Amino acid sequence: MMQNLSVIVAVAKNSVIGHNNTLPWHLPEDLKRFRALTTGHHIIMGRKTYESLGRLLPGRITVIVTRNANYKVEGALVASSLEAAVAMCQHDNEAFLIGGAELYQDGLQLANKLYLTEIELKVAGDAFFPTVDMNQWQETSREVHTSAQGLDFSYVTYLRK
Repeated sequence: MMQNLSVIVAVAKNSVIGHNNTLPWHLPEDLKRFRALTTGHHIIMGRKTYESLGRLLPGRITVIVTRNANYKVEGALVASSLEAAVAMCQHDNEAFLIGGAELYQDGLQLANKLYLTEIELKVAGDAFFPTVDMNQWQETSREVHTSAQGLDFSYVTYLRK
């Protein structure tokens, strides 16, 4: 387990985190929080997540995980595994795993902190957040909000027990 790995994700009630490589909701408040938390840090993501963003996010060091040994992105680090990606972030006091679903599955084993945005919505999707063993985690904060569009959501932070 890496002391500096945090998982950050927005999740619908039915565990959906994505649809056709996009977010299935419009929640600017969550994007602002994501930017505030991750700026100045490493963000680790899979290749498909990177390609869905279509660009490097400013103010962050991007680490892309892919099985393609020849994959290169100008300005980003490329790793062959999540473990290798985390090793590239060892001097960062908090690196963030930002997706996708397959990396979250492995990342939950390595992370010591979870930032969940729980969205009070059931949506169609093709990417799901894995089931979290809540016996391993302690909720440390919860903020309940309603977006400008009337969508209810909560920011919930968990630390590994």
